[in-house]
Amino acid sequence: MTLRREAGRPVRPCGRLARVLDVTLGSLLLILILPVLLVIVILIRIDSDGPALFRQRRVGESRREFTLFKFRTMVQGGDDSRHREQIAREIQGEDTSVGGSWKLDDDPRVTGIGDFLRRTSIDELPQLINVVRGDMTLVGPRPCLPWEADIFPPRYRGRFAVRPGLTGLWQVSGRSTMGTLEMLELDLRYVDTRTPTTDLKILIRTVPALLRDGSSR
Repeated sequence: MTLRREAGRPVRPCGRLARVLDVTLGSLLLILILPVLLVIVILIRIDSDGPALFRQRRVGESRREFTLFKFRTMVQGGDDSRHREQIAREIQGEDTSVGGSWKLDDDPRVTGIGDFLRRTSIDELPQLINVVRGDMTLVGPRPCLPWEADIFPPRYRGRFAVRPGLTGLWQVSGRSTMGTLEMLELDLRYVDTRTPTTDLKILIRTVPALLRDGSSR
C-alpha cells in the first residue's frame, strides 16, 4: 500500500527508510568531500575548456528520465558513435573491450585529468546530488542513457523497477572486465534479491572494488 508520494514517486515503508538514509548519508558525504570537489573543479577547468560539471539525461525508475551530474572527463562536442556501436555489438553478445563497457579503450575524447577521474570513479561523486534529490539511491542498477534503454532486450525491463544507484552489484563484481549483457544480468539479480543487508554489503565492498579497478589500469 502506498503511504505517500514524493516527487511523483510512490514511497512504501521500506522505501521510506531507504530515502531517509539516502538523504542523510548523501548530504553528509557531500559536506565532507566539498573541499575535494572544489579542487577537482579547478583541475578540470585548468586541463581543458568547458564546464567542470557535466549534465546528461539518464533513465531511472519506471523509465523516468532525469538529469544526471558528473564531473566532465571528455572534451566538449566529442563524437559518441564508437560508444554507441560498442554497446550495440555487446547487446548482440560480442566481447568488444578489455576495459569493460561504457569506457572505450584509448578513447580520444578523454582529457588528461579525465582519465584519472574515470579510473578512480571520482567523476561519479556529483551523483550524490542526484541521490539527495531522489533521482537515484546509494545502491542500485547503473543509470543508463535513453538510447541504451531503447536497445536493451525486453528481458531486462525489470532493472527499471527500482531507482538507479551510485554503486551497485555490477560495480563490485569486476566491472572492468564485464560487458553489457553481464551487467544487465547482475542488475536483474540485484532487483530480485535486494535487501537492506545486501545494500550494506555492496556499500562496504565498493571502496575496495574501486581501488582494485583503478590500480589495474
